[in-house]
Amino acid sequence: MQSSYFGAGVGRPILRGQDGARVQVLSSGTSAMDVSTVSADHAVGIEPFLADQIEVLKGPATLLYGSGAIGGAVNVVDGRVPTAQVGRTVSGRAEIRHGSVDDQTTGMARVDADAGALTLHADLFRREANDYRIPGYAFSPALIAEGLAEGEEPEHFARGRLPNSELTTEGGALGASWFGERSWFGMAASTYRSDYGIPPGAHAHGEEEEGHEGEEHEGEAEVVRIDLRQDRFEARGGIRDAGLFEEVNWRVTRSLYEHTELEGDAIGTRFDNDGLEARLEAVQRERNGWRGAFGLQFGHRDFSAVGDEAFVPPSVTRDLGVFALQEKDFGDFKLEFGARHDRVRTDPEGAAATASVGATSLAAGGLWRFSEAVHLGVNLNRAERAPTAEELFSDGPHVATQSYELGDATLDKEVALSGELGLHLHHGRFDGSVSVFRTQFSDFIYLADTGAEIDDLPARAWVQGDATFSGWEAELGVELVDNASGLWHLRLFADAVDAKLDDGGRLPRIAPGRVGADLDWSLGAWRARVGVVRVADQDEVAVMETPTEGYTLVDAGVAYHWDVGSAGWEAFLEGRNLGDQEARAHTSYLKDFAPLPGRNVMAGLRVAF
Repeated sequence: MQSSYFGAGVGRPILRGQDGARVQVLSSGTSAMDVSTVSADHAVGIEPFLADQIEVLKGPATLLYGSGAIGGAVNVVDGRVPTAQVGRTVSGRAEIRHGSVDDQTTGMARVDADAGALTLHADLFRREANDYRIPGYAFSPALIAEGLAEGEEPEHFARGRLPNSELTTEGGALGASWFGERSWFGMAASTYRSDYGIPPGAHAHGEEEEGHEGEEHEGEAEVVRIDLRQDRFEARGGIRDAGLFEEVNWRVTRSLYEHTELEGDAIGTRFDNDGLEARLEAVQRERNGWRGAFGLQFGHRDFSAVGDEAFVPPSVTRDLGVFALQEKDFGDFKLEFGARHDRVRTDPEGAAATASVGATSLAAGGLWRFSEAVHLGVNLNRAERAPTAEELFSDGPHVATQSYELGDATLDKEVALSGELGLHLHHGRFDGSVSVFRTQFSDFIYLADTGAEIDDLPARAWVQGDATFSGWEAELGVELVDNASGLWHLRLFADAVDAKLDDGGRLPRIAPGRVGADLDWSLGAWRARVGVVRVADQDEVAVMETPTEGYTLVDAGVAYHWDVGSAGWEAFLEGRNLGDQEARAHTSYLKDFAPLPGRNVMAGLRVAF
């Protein structure tokens, strides 16, 4: 699992080399309903700092969430609609921290309280940061050399800080649930707002502008910022002991999303997405050893973009899905099966024809507990994905990718055949796993260079071809020592993925391999850790893509815990990229313009009660 990167304000999960519309990002089991898949410079409207837990889903479990989870799903569980009572009058947590690399201050607070049959929830957060510090120049050495060849001086390139990388993010929520003997019902309202800059190089505006008298003169690139707002309204509930079912749960979420791309003081493009999602899930009673669930899901997305960079026409997308999951234990064996069918209909505004696609996915998984310590797992699935509106109907300049994008309304659905074999170890002081995986795509949808230019931009078209993703993951944890010196724990990990078209070409922005180690120590009220990760060079690149040098990041942290009454307090100090290494993420469209942050030392205080 890695991340995309488009400056400090934008990042999206990448699972085993797959990202964008193939990886669902969920808020407590419901789609984010933002426009982060439309463009690489659009942020996800979810705040992970508030999460109770973050789940990474693979295998049959992804069938719960539709064809957009063909590559997996990441679920941020935030508890804004309480699903169980606190068990005591009040609980909560709060944290404040400050970082040196961007003078960032972040604070959050959360409170949950029982009042009879009611459980109440409230949270809020705010993050404010300046342009972040970088070890050297913002532009890559290759771009600097190119600039020198054209007679420019290095001083013309930003150094020491990444321009226009500041951000402000804030939000909060109020929620409440009522719990009866056999049923419960809850609601929540939340807001998420972010104002962040797009580093230079992503949006190349104003290279030449016409003067008032018709003559041409050089203009300076506008500072581009994104002002994002998303309001969500959720209702959830459930009934236990409902006839043939142990429980029946439902949820309805409405999302009102908008963001405006500001070019200086002028509005460049405005994106709006009015979304609705409803789910019904029924958990069956165990019958002849079989356990499982059935469900229905409905989604409605009304998307529009207006302005100079509106490369995707307004559209309405409707998705209706039905799914089923079943599992049973056979002694030391456990089998899982799943199936899902979606009907996705996209109606674009204008002359383009409606696209209606049916997508069927099947999955099977098995677990063999052939000893107390070692388990062998297998996952097999055949999944289909319907093309998105941007893949079907794009037609215009997309400055985030520095290209003119051309969609294809005749694109067929994408089909993936996947297999995974994993070995899991749990024995005494040792805990580890190793997995190998392979996914064979038919009609894989990707953005390809055409070799032509439109409006002085390289023309790139959404096309289809067969592709293969393969790779492996390994992790080992071992308790080294537990004595008077403290508890010492070592974690080793490594992963790699390879992705290429079956005709021999490479796919772009594939995450390079990594290897790393973390050493944790705790003694009484103290705990500390140090970690190192080496990211390999990425020189197996697509046509027109440049290689990326590898880098090594060193992190460390120390914390002290104490109790005051029923509250637990912790003061902490953390350091990231302590070697102040220049690091460029190969998964980023901006790797040649925006390196990752330099050395960052953070100090903070947190409390839980």
